[in-house]
Amino acid sequence: MRSIRTLTAVDSHTEGMPTRVITGGVRPIPGDTMAQRRRYFSDNLDELRRFLVDEPRGHPAMSGAILQPPTRPDAEWGVLYIEVSGLLPMCGHGTIGVATVLVETGMVPVTEPETTVRLDTPAGLVEARVTVRDGAAERVTLRNVDAFVLELDAVVDVPGLGEIRYDMAYGGNFYAIVDSERAGIPFDRTERDRIMAAGLRIMAAINERNPPAHPVDAQISGCKHVHLVAPGSTARHSRHAMVIHPGWFDRSPCGTGTCARMAQLHARGELPLHTEFVNESFIGTRFTGRLLGETTVGTLPGVVPEFSGRAWITGTANYLLDPRDPFPAGFVL
Repeated sequence: MRSIRTLTAVDSHTEGMPTRVITGGVRPIPGDTMAQRRRYFSDNLDELRRFLVDEPRGHPAMSGAILQPPTRPDAEWGVLYIEVSGLLPMCGHGTIGVATVLVETGMVPVTEPETTVRLDTPAGLVEARVTVRDGAAERVTLRNVDAFVLELDAVVDVPGLGEIRYDMAYGGNFYAIVDSERAGIPFDRTERDRIMAAGLRIMAAINERNPPAHPVDAQISGCKHVHLVAPGSTARHSRHAMVIHPGWFDRSPCGTGTCARMAQLHARGELPLHTEFVNESFIGTRFTGRLLGETTVGTLPGVVPEFSGRAWITGTANYLLDPRDPFPAGFVL
């Protein structure tokens, strides 16, 4: 066995969605902040992302997190979030996976019944409270970055679908939130190809005609997520299918999407502060969230969200690169 690269990982899944947590083999990335490190990694080291998430080591819905030294004194670890679409500013399900891995591998001091882990992310500081019993992480509650609504009742003309009304909200990433029934999109897993095609068309139309941009951080822009709300959803229990660039469904309920959805419902006067909200994924798994307070993001009104969910470690591995491998950075079929 020969290898010119060895990356150590602990694999997990959060309510059905994988997180490959890279615990060793990646040097500290240059940058004074995690946002700067994200940009440097994207510009100079993207073959590492592709090596880990694309085939043959990954798959078309793979995602992960690369642990780094923090850039701020109030955090235990820094995190870069990777997936098939690129590097995200923040990833909710991935953070639950990271916090679970850090606790269960002893990479942070563990106390019972709760361990608090502070993570330095490209979107800002995220606090994870991990419920621990007999050394096992049973549940993780995240206090996320501030969420806000950029637009309500925006309209975009989508080829093949006509005019689509959507709300654009941010919870660590931007989400176009669409009522699937109103848009004429079926909500049934047997129609997944049709749902995926519709979501990608909506995404492309928004990015062509009205791309979102963060009011404070110019590096956060564009829409890579379309949140298709299921019929019968309410401000207490909502179901959805999450279409993600370049063409896959989130298996988890989507943590940053849950925060964006709560911000949208609050902006519409439907979700009060300190009220439990259940967000259900396309496969039936759930996150539970609530809004802790109101704030501002730039000049926009925002909210302070938190949500909770579960993750399970599925394996450990060393990912190797044989010098004869014809796919040193993986491939996409």
